[in-house]
Amino acid sequence: MPIAINKLLANLRGPDSMARGLGAPLLLMIVLAMIVVPLAPFVLDLLFTFNIALSIIILLAVVYVMRPLEFSAFPTVLLLVTLLRLALNVASTRVVLLHGHQGGAAAGHVIEAFGNFVIGGNYAIGFIVFVILTLINFMVVTKGAERVSEVSARFVLDALPGKQMAIDADMNAGLLTRDEAKARREEVREEADFYGSMDGASKFIRGDAIAGIMILFINIIGGLFIGTLNHGLGIGEALKNYTLLTIGDGLVAQIPSLLMSTSVAILVTRMSKAGQMGTQVISQVFAEPKVLAVTAGVLGLVGIIPGMPNGVFLCLAAICGGAAYMTAQRTRQKARAVKNAPPPAAAAPAELGWDDVQQEDPLGLEVGYRLVPLVDAKQGGELMARIKGVRKKLTQELGFLVQPVHIRDNLELAPSAYRITLHGVPVASGQVYPDRDMALNPGRVFGTVEGIATKDPTFGLDAVWIERGARDHAQTLGYTVVDPATVVATHLSQIVKDHSHELLGFDEAQQLLNALGKSAPKLVEDLVPKVLSLSAFVRVLQTLLAERVPLRNLRGIAEALAEAAPRSQEPVVLAAAVRVALSRQIVQEINGLEPELPVLTLAPALERVLQESLQGGSAVLEPGLAERMHQSLSDQVRRQAQNGQPAVLLVPAGLRPWLAKFTRQSLPDLHVLAYNEVPETKQIRLIGAIS
Repeated sequence: MPIAINKLLANLRGPDSMARGLGAPLLLMIVLAMIVVPLAPFVLDLLFTFNIALSIIILLAVVYVMRPLEFSAFPTVLLLVTLLRLALNVASTRVVLLHGHQGGAAAGHVIEAFGNFVIGGNYAIGFIVFVILTLINFMVVTKGAERVSEVSARFVLDALPGKQMAIDADMNAGLLTRDEAKARREEVREEADFYGSMDGASKFIRGDAIAGIMILFINIIGGLFIGTLNHGLGIGEALKNYTLLTIGDGLVAQIPSLLMSTSVAILVTRMSKAGQMGTQVISQVFAEPKVLAVTAGVLGLVGIIPGMPNGVFLCLAAICGGAAYMTAQRTRQKARAVKNAPPPAAAAPAELGWDDVQQEDPLGLEVGYRLVPLVDAKQGGELMARIKGVRKKLTQELGFLVQPVHIRDNLELAPSAYRITLHGVPVASGQVYPDRDMALNPGRVFGTVEGIATKDPTFGLDAVWIERGARDHAQTLGYTVVDPATVVATHLSQIVKDHSHELLGFDEAQQLLNALGKSAPKLVEDLVPKVLSLSAFVRVLQTLLAERVPLRNLRGIAEALAEAAPRSQEPVVLAAAVRVALSRQIVQEINGLEPELPVLTLAPALERVLQESLQGGSAVLEPGLAERMHQSLSDQVRRQAQNGQPAVLLVPAGLRPWLAKFTRQSLPDLHVLAYNEVPETKQIRLIGAIS
C-alpha cells in the first residue's frame, strides 16, 4: 500500500490500541454516510480534490512498485476508492438536482471549474468531449485491463500445481532447504490469490464506467425536468445550468476513474520480475541504437516531403539520431571497459572443514530418470508408501529399527534401471518398466503371455513385463502379476533381510539396550558394560542377524549373554549360547507348530573329517571334497523344497558355525542347527545323511 495511504490509515487508527482496528470500518462508514447525508458545496470541493489526489497517489505507487505482489492490497484499495467515487457521484447528483437552478456554483467550485474548462462556451463540444473520454475509459482501458486480468488469473491458477511440484522436486534434490521451499510455496499461493482477486476487482472499474455514463444522462434529463417544471426556468437556461454542472460532475468523477483504470492496466500487465516500470521501459525500448537510428531515418524522409510539417519531423529526426549516436557510444564504451578490465583475481580456495566430509547413507536407492514418477507421490507414485510399509514390516520382524531409505535419481543409470546401495556400495540392481506390470511364473501356468521376457530381480523367477491391459488375462493363466513399485519394494526388502547384520551398529544396539532398560533395568545394568562390552554385544547381535535369528526377544538374548559372558567373551561362543536359549523360537520359525522336524545329518565319515579339520581352529577342506559336499547338500535342499518341507541340517555344536557360514550365501534355504538347539518338545525325523 502506498505511503500516503498508510499514513492516512495510521492517523485514523490513532495511538490507542483499542482504536487501532477502527480506522478501516470508520472510513467505510463515512463513505456510506455520504450517500444518505446531504453535503455542503465546500465539503464536496474538499472530497473531490481528495479523490483526485488519492487516485494520483495510487497510480504513482503502481508505477514505482518493484513487483505486482508488493502491492497485494491493491484489490481492496480499488474497491474502497471505487466506493468513494460512487458515493461522491450520489452526493453531487443530489446537490445538482436540488440547487442546479441557482447557477454553476451551486455544487461547488470544483465542478464549476471543470465544467467551464471542458465546455469552453460550447455545450455540444463539451458533451462530445466528455462522451469520448468516457468511451476511452470504458472501451479501451477498462475492457483491456479486464481481459488481461482474466487471462492472468487463469494462467496463474493453471500453473499452480506445476510450480508446487517444481518446488518439491528442488527440495528433494537438495537445491532448496525446507524453509526456502516453504517461503516459495507461500509466494506461489500469494501470487495465485493476488491475480484471482485482480480478476474480480477489475469488474469494479467496468461497473464504475457504466455508472458514470448513466449518471450523466440522469442528471441532464432530470435537471431539465426539475428546472423547467419546479423552478420555472426556460429550456435554454435549464440546459445551460444543468449541462454545466453535469459535465463538470462527470469529469471530476471520470478523471479519477481513468487514473484507476490505468493503474489496474499497468499492474496486471507488469511481469513478476522485480524492477521499476520506468527502468524496464527505457532499458527494453530505447536501449537499442538501431531502433532509434531507423526511426530517425524514417522521420527525416517524411520531413523532406513537400507539404508536410518539415520542421517538426526534421526536429524529431535529429533528436532520435542524436539519441541513437549517444546510445551507440555508451554501448562501445561499456564493451571497451569490459575488454580492457584486468582479469579478476582468483579467489582463494575455501579452507576445508569436517562439514565437507559426506557420510554415506546406510540404505540408498538410486533410480533412472524414467522411474522418478514412481517415487513422486504427486504424480501417483506408490514406491515411497511401499518402502515405508517394508521398513515397518522388517522392523517388526528383525527386532530393530531399519534405517530410512535415501532415494535419489542417477543419470548414469539406464532410464528404467535402479540400484540398491548399502553404505554407499551397490549391492543389487534391476530394471523395471513403469508403464508395465510384471507377470511372475510361479512354476505352473496354463499358457503364455506377450511381453518382454525377464527374470524377477528378487528370486530369479521367470517373468514377463506385460501391458497394463493384459493383467486380468495373465492372472487367469496362473501368473502372479505385480506392479513396478512392488517389484522394487520386494527386492529392497530381501536385500535388507540378507544384509540386516550390516545395518545394525553401535547406535542401534544402544537404542535396544535403552528400550530394554525401561522394563528390565537391573539386567541391562549388570550386562553392559560390567560383564560384556558394547562392542562384543554388537558383534553377537550381528552374528545372530547374519544367521537369520531376529532380535525380537531381546530380554532372552540379554539373559543368555549375562549367563555366558563370564565364561567367554568370544562372539561366536556367546551367539551359540543365545541360540540355545532361543531354540524354541528358531525351530518354530523353521517348522511352525509341526510336532516333527525333518532333518539331515552328516555321515559319520564326513563328520569325522570335518571335526579333524577344525582342530586347528579353522576348517581347511580339500576343494574336491567341499564341492561334492556342497552338491549333496544342494540336491537335498531341492528335494525338500519340492516336497514342501524345510531343509534342516543337524550337526554337532562345534561344526554348526562353520557349516552355517559355508552354506549361507549359496544355500540360503538351508537351516543349520546344532544338536542342543532342538527343543525337547520337538520330535526329530531323519530323512537322509550327507556323505
